[in-house]
Amino acid sequence: MVGMRVIKSAAALLSVLVPTASMTDLFVYGTLKRGQPNYFRMTDAGNGRAEYLGTARTVERLPLVIAGKYNIPFLLNVPGTGQRVRGEVYRVDAAMLAFLDKFESCPAMYQRTPARLEVEEWAGEGGPSPGSVVEAFVYSTTTYQPEWLTLPTHESYDHAGDHGLSYVSREYRD
Repeated sequence: MVGMRVIKSAAALLSVLVPTASMTDLFVYGTLKRGQPNYFRMTDAGNGRAEYLGTARTVERLPLVIAGKYNIPFLLNVPGTGQRVRGEVYRVDAAMLAFLDKFESCPAMYQRTPARLEVEEWAGEGGPSPGSVVEAFVYSTTTYQPEWLTLPTHESYDHAGDHGLSYVSREYRD
């Protein structure tokens, strides 16, 4: 049927029935960005709602590394080291936030923490202007291997970047 959605969870159903429910701003820097391997998860209405707001970069320098046997991008929660990381800001509903917490293994692998971001570009009218500072949650980690601190850091992640480290999607992991 045209216009019908499959609702996969009670949280997703709630997001449809109560569209004005609390929304959370979230900064993504890795495989959840547009054009990256897990972006489809952000657009799957069965996971909840995610509205693209714009692009930004972290105010603080943080190490964005590609690590592990699956070449996963990790933002290490080590302020003052690394680079000002570029990414995208989304406004997500409670269902999407719950989905992403589970997807990101929060809090075991990643922790959702607030970050200050400098706006680069904002979608639509009436938003913050470039150079403005906003706050959003980000999935970073304090649970990393010590040697990850010696890995090259990146300003921006692209799964097909010149780093030569191909991301391995969950469907292809052993």
